[in-house]
Amino acid sequence: MPKRVTKQELDELVTLLAPREQGLSIAELERECREQGVAAERRTLQRRIAELLKAERVLKQGRGRASRYRAAPIVATGALTEVSDVLGARAEVYVPLSQEGAQIKHLVRRPITERTPVGYKRTFLDGYEPNRSAYLPERMRAHLHAIGRSLFAERLVAGTYARDILIRLLVDLAWASSRLEGNTYTLLDTQNLIEFGHAAEGKDAREAQMILNHKAAIEMLVENAEQIGFDAFTFFNLHALLSENLLADPNASGRLRTTVVEIAGSVFHPLAVPQLIEECFRIVLDKTSAIRDPFEQAFFLMVQIPYLQPFLDVNKRVSRLGANIPFIQRNLSPLSFVDVPERAYIDGTLAVYELNRVELLRDVFVWAYERSCRRYVAVKESLPEPDPLRLRFREALIEVVGDIVREGKPIDTRLIRGSAVPLVPASDLDQFVAMAFNDLHRLHEGNVARYRLRLLEYQAWKQSLAQKKG
Repeated sequence: MPKRVTKQELDELVTLLAPREQGLSIAELERECREQGVAAERRTLQRRIAELLKAERVLKQGRGRASRYRAAPIVATGALTEVSDVLGARAEVYVPLSQEGAQIKHLVRRPITERTPVGYKRTFLDGYEPNRSAYLPERMRAHLHAIGRSLFAERLVAGTYARDILIRLLVDLAWASSRLEGNTYTLLDTQNLIEFGHAAEGKDAREAQMILNHKAAIEMLVENAEQIGFDAFTFFNLHALLSENLLADPNASGRLRTTVVEIAGSVFHPLAVPQLIEECFRIVLDKTSAIRDPFEQAFFLMVQIPYLQPFLDVNKRVSRLGANIPFIQRNLSPLSFVDVPERAYIDGTLAVYELNRVELLRDVFVWAYERSCRRYVAVKESLPEPDPLRLRFREALIEVVGDIVREGKPIDTRLIRGSAVPLVPASDLDQFVAMAFNDLHRLHEGNVARYRLRLLEYQAWKQSLAQKKG
């Protein structure tokens, strides 16, 4: 009787095939297995490939010796959940789960009365040793590196890749992260708000505020890619931007909490002593900073920040945007959380809170990153080549537009030229003035941060122009 093929053996092959967009022949796959230390003879490989083809986890191209195999695209799967009406079951959108993830999902889905109340366990943080411990196995990290790399990433200035796709990233990440908090804005509503400053009709003002806060926070991370880091200054400011005008106590914005918080729908009780909260917060940041692998950094932060709950609110939002810091800095594909099922994310987070288990959240993280990579490869390919003049004089443009607005000047080519003369060579001056002129006319509440302007500065300028015109 042939040996039974285990799930781990099948997962190993899928992991090997995933980064190979053109697929591998059986001979190439056999050689790759040897190099990666995966024990598999030709007949064993053929049997495993047959299982994967049957399960539609691998696709076959060509025939006979020309056959090539590649990992099938990952899409959200439907797991059936019981309902009480006569219509039977309905599909629940979820992510593909590992065996451990499926077991944990069952545990966190138990009625709250069957789950044991727990407090914050310091050992969960203290027991993690950067570059020795790992939430993401080495092979999984290798897979994420393979799909997340951008061309010439190491040669580019930090943040270049994110800037190239900034408009798409602003909309995607602001929408998806807000949706995970129950925000009802659609992707189109979010785009209209971010690009044109138009709030959706009939929506709560807090929803628009949440999205605009995300936009400001993302822009801060991208614009300051070379200065940000896993330090208190970065995370206090990140929290301040994400929580602006959303907290009952405005003084709590950008500060560690000093009061007790409760987690709705959970038996987990976060740490309550302010001194210990600050101590653990510093340890989380220090350990994250010490981790060498960007994917392990990102996921460690997504686990530990919500678990600690260092802020009065907005902790998960801070962790999602903070997780993008290593991707922005190293010009890797960002993590937008687009299409992530809210329930899968909640279940994964509950598992960390109540069980100190990361496998379910890890399934969500890996699936979400694979999804984001495919999205931004397509976005990058569809983008026109960036304007070389705008690239060369980006800082000059920010300075000139900022000066015109802050000084309350009208949009006048002579005034623009006067500000630009010390910054731009004469040979490029006419084109630069035209570019700045157009940018000033296109300025609105949704894009002022691009020029490092505050909303109040822009509003005062618009009011000044209206008064002069009147």
